[in-house]
Amino acid sequence: MAGGRNSTTVTRFVLLGFSAQPQMKVFLFMLFLGIYLLTLAWNLSLITIIRMDSHLHTPMYFFLSNLSFLDICYSSSTAPKMLSDMVTDQNTISFLGCATQYFVFCGMGLTECLLLAAMAYDRYTAVCNPLLYVALMSHTLCLKLVAGAYMGGFLSSLIETCSIYQHDFCGPNIINHFFCDLPPVLALACSDIFISQVVTFILGVIVGVMSVLVVLISYGYIVAAVLRINSAKGRIKAFSTSASHLTAVTLFYGSGLFMYMRPSSSYSLSQDKVASVFYAVVIPMMNPIIYSLRNKDIKNAMRNAVERDYMLSHGHSFFRQWVVFTR
Repeated sequence: MAGGRNSTTVTRFVLLGFSAQPQMKVFLFMLFLGIYLLTLAWNLSLITIIRMDSHLHTPMYFFLSNLSFLDICYSSSTAPKMLSDMVTDQNTISFLGCATQYFVFCGMGLTECLLLAAMAYDRYTAVCNPLLYVALMSHTLCLKLVAGAYMGGFLSSLIETCSIYQHDFCGPNIINHFFCDLPPVLALACSDIFISQVVTFILGVIVGVMSVLVVLISYGYIVAAVLRINSAKGRIKAFSTSASHLTAVTLFYGSGLFMYMRPSSSYSLSQDKVASVFYAVVIPMMNPIIYSLRNKDIKNAMRNAVERDYMLSHGHSFFRQWVVFTR
């Protein structure tokens, strides 16, 4: 610690992580390492497939490739430090490092909120205005929506980070978490945190709640449009194009609103640490699975890639049989 303005100021924080379960250390390290590597592999694979297949050069998959990129960065803002702390037991982080980590983590999370809202608008346009879809969802508009999501997310994160880390931190300096998340950091502040709580709430309403409203309104119109379709096959096809996005939205918004939009009196840092694993580590791994599981376009692109790279280049009969079997 070093001398501050009016009191001793914390210059480093100690991240407790999962030190309360030392007997589970090896298991947790292998588990989180596996999840992180799968997150990188699946999201990078999805981005590569979308880039390589010209049939996927549409607004829907443009947004999806950006979502995969966000998930990689979102997970990378916390997972490497958590894994390093498990191996080295040097679980400290500088004050600036803590602020930077939260800025990146919060920025990526808020950007994803806005991007999911943009994806909901894309699904609304595709279902409710199919004849005008190409004209309405132009490449220029898609670029503007993605750029707006990044600008809105990181500007909000900058405001929130500045409001949090301008407080006096005079000790203790132990964060009961595996990264510098909002509730445990604010719990260590020595000065009044009311303004920070108000700022966080306002930004949560502007970004989070407004994004949810865009999603709800979009899907309200989608449901109304689908119910007007006469054939059952047509209704199922229309719903299937939006089911993956709705699942991802429910998981991400649900966990985010639960963590950050409830009264501070209901926080339990030990329980929230476990819940944070879900939205900070697990959801970025699940998103590419959710979007690929029942998506015929992505499955066909994967089959074409396998067929081109293995069957045609190497002539392995195994891959030829696999491609035929999965058609």
